[in-house]
Amino acid sequence: MKKIINNPADFVEESIDGLVKSHPDVYAIAEDNNRVITRTKKASNKVGIVTGGGSGHLPVFTGYIGKGFLDSCAIGSVFASPSVEQMVSAIKNADNGNGVLCIIGNYGGDVMNFEMACEMVGAEGIKTKKIIVADDIASAKEEEKSKRRGIAGMIFVFKIAGAIAETSASLDDIFKIASEANNNIRTLGVALSPCILPEAGKPTFEIKNDEIEIGMGIHGEPGIKREKLRQANDLVDDLYKRIMDDSKLMANDSVAIMINSLGATPLEELYIISKRVNENLSKSNIKNAKTYVGRYATSMEMAGMSITTLKLNDNLKKYLLAKSECPFWNN
Repeated sequence: MKKIINNPADFVEESIDGLVKSHPDVYAIAEDNNRVITRTKKASNKVGIVTGGGSGHLPVFTGYIGKGFLDSCAIGSVFASPSVEQMVSAIKNADNGNGVLCIIGNYGGDVMNFEMACEMVGAEGIKTKKIIVADDIASAKEEEKSKRRGIAGMIFVFKIAGAIAETSASLDDIFKIASEANNNIRTLGVALSPCILPEAGKPTFEIKNDEIEIGMGIHGEPGIKREKLRQANDLVDDLYKRIMDDSKLMANDSVAIMINSLGATPLEELYIISKRVNENLSKSNIKNAKTYVGRYATSMEMAGMSITTLKLNDNLKKYLLAKSECPFWNN
């Protein structure tokens, strides 16, 4: 294992501390729990927007706190769910008396613990609603969409919900529009190499140097197909077709696209991928309102990438492109 770290047992706390010290105008550690991050300047008179999940995926989850995005986030150990206690703290720190929307990736521990946390704060009078993001088309068939994992597409839901909340909209209204966005998102990725968890000290899976795995999850969950590495255009065409078939996008639809590095894949390769995706969109007569290229949802140092599409209408486009203040987002 080659990592620039100190004691592996301190990895999460030190990375959180470094994030806060690097961006003290944006992030703060909650006074009641050192695994909860909040906005430095707490918002008022708005619905709180909260998420939570395991470490090892920056900028997901913690990185997306900020004006026009999240209000707080509970952080678990590497690839592990936060505790119920941490989630309760995140919800309470985001609450302004107008309710809290919890946006959760579809993983058993995250969903179960947030459900318990929402019940506990509900007993104290805090109203909550939950959106479970399940955008990974490789993890279940369309008719079993509720079983799909939540991956990079959740960032679009964070952004849209956060933007709506800044308008002082009600919890019900934010839930309705953000749920529409959630239903319009599809993601598919490919892994080229594994990552190494600091405390484990060994790769999360094994794959040959000339192989890739389509649909592998961000924790090393099995994908749908392992095959020989192909040229970029051929690979992108395959992923694009799978996404189009699942999303039922049609000519003259409008979308936003995210080309995401899983950690180690460099920007140059991402832009080669983006070039081909945009060429395919043009051939399909689908309008691309915005392309996001970079590291948005990672898996430590895993090499690989994912492609996400979000079908837009005028309302979703307005909130997606609304100004925000977040170190890991460019509008």
